[in-house]
Amino acid sequence: MEQQKLNRKVRLGTVISNKMDKTVVVTIERLVPHPMYRKYIQRRSKLKAHDSDNSCQIGDRVLIEQSRPLSKTKRWTVVKIVERAAV
Repeated sequence: MEQQKLNRKVRLGTVISNKMDKTVVVTIERLVPHPMYRKYIQRRSKLKAHDSDNSCQIGDRVLIEQSRPLSKTKRWTVVKIVERAAV
């Protein structure tokens, strides 16, 4: 049981939407080298994450962890809010 929990993926991202109940949409940005030119290109992934307290606001930096499927598209859970958005 402990071994499974240690192997979960963890990502740092920014909340871009909190319109749903107990769900936030988080964007993950990463740099990938172009296969031919070796210039780094910015790539984004949008993931839905479970926010049980509805505590996340748009612009917050959050740490999310992979979990079991919670709905059709929701497979991540908000672990903690790293940085609050400047209001």
